[in-house]
Amino acid sequence: MRKPHRPPRYRFAGAGSGGLQQKICSAFIYLFHLQRTLPTPEHDQLPEMPVSGDGANCNTSFMNLDYALSSAVIPLKDRSNGHKHDHQTAKLKRTKYEQELHKLQTKLVEMQDWVKSTGAKVVVVFEGRDAAGKGGVIHRIMERVSPRVFRHVALPAPTERERSQLYAQRYIKEMPAAGEVVLFDRSWYNRVLVEHVMGFCTDKQYDDFLRMCPPFEALLKNNSIIVIKYWFEVSEREQHKRFLRRIEDPMRQWKLSPMDLESHRRWYDYSRARDGMFAATDTPESPWYVVQSDNKRRSRLNCINHLLTMVPWKQIPHAKVTLPKRQKPNGYEPLDWPYRFISERY
Repeated sequence: MRKPHRPPRYRFAGAGSGGLQQKICSAFIYLFHLQRTLPTPEHDQLPEMPVSGDGANCNTSFMNLDYALSSAVIPLKDRSNGHKHDHQTAKLKRTKYEQELHKLQTKLVEMQDWVKSTGAKVVVVFEGRDAAGKGGVIHRIMERVSPRVFRHVALPAPTERERSQLYAQRYIKEMPAAGEVVLFDRSWYNRVLVEHVMGFCTDKQYDDFLRMCPPFEALLKNNSIIVIKYWFEVSEREQHKRFLRRIEDPMRQWKLSPMDLESHRRWYDYSRARDGMFAATDTPESPWYVVQSDNKRRSRLNCINHLLTMVPWKQIPHAKVTLPKRQKPNGYEPLDWPYRFISERY
C-alpha cells in the first residue's frame, strides 16, 4: 500500500494566487483526514473546514493514498470554496491581449538566444484534461521562435514495437540536445492519466510509474536538463462548452476524438487520477505548476510569463548588422520563360 509522505501543493502560474493556494492546500489536507465518507460534489455544503495558517507550507503527513483515491473527489475549483479570481472571469480585450502577447513572444526570442549561446537544455511538460488549452499555449510559444531550437513533441499512440520497449524509451529519445527547448504536448504522464483511466495499463504498471517517476525526473535534472511541468486546470462547465464548440464548428471537429468523448464522461475518474499524480509526483525538486485555463487569453499570457521566469536566461548582446550592397548584374538578362503564375484571387 502506497503511503505518500506529504500532500500535493498546487502552485498556480501567475500572480495573485496565494490566497487560493492556501485554501486549496488546507482543503486537500482536510480531504485526507476525514474519518467518514466525503459528500459528493453535488452536495451544496461541506462540514466546516479547518484552514492552516500558511498554505504554502503544508507538511502534514498523508493518510494512505488508496483511501484518498477511493473518496469522492471535489474539483480543484471547488476546493477553494468555489471562488474564482476576478481577473480570471473578466474578459481581456483582444487589443490588450495581443500587445501583451507580443511583449512575451519578444522575450521568448531573447530566451532562445540564451539557450543557443549557452547550450542549455529545457523540457516543458504540458498536461491537463482534454480541451484545457494546452495546444493554444504551445502554438503561441512556437509562433515566433525557431523550430530548430523550440521543438513541439506530441506523440501518437504507441506502436506494437514501442509497447514492448521500456515505457520511458519513446520519450527519452525526444529529450533535448544542447541548445534546444522541447515542449511535450502530453508526456510520460499518460501512464497515470489516460492509460490508467481507460484501463490501458495494469495496476502494477501504474504503481511502478508512481514510484519511479520522481527518480526519473531527478535523472533528467542531474544531466543538466531544466524540467518544468504545467497542469492546465479547466472547470467542468468550461470543458463542456468547449466540447460543444468542437462538435458544432467544422474547423474544430478534427480535435474531437472518441477518447475525448470518453474523457468527458469520466470527469471524476480523471479527477482521481490527477490527484493521485499530484500526490506522488509533485515534489520540491520537480513541482507541478497549475495554470487556471477557463480564460484562454489570460492562461496563455500567465503560462508564458511564468515559463520566462523559470529559465535563468539573460539577454545576449548582438553585434550590429550591416546589410551588404548587391552585386552588379555583369550582363545578366532575365530568362524569357513561360512561367506558370497562380491566379490572384485575393
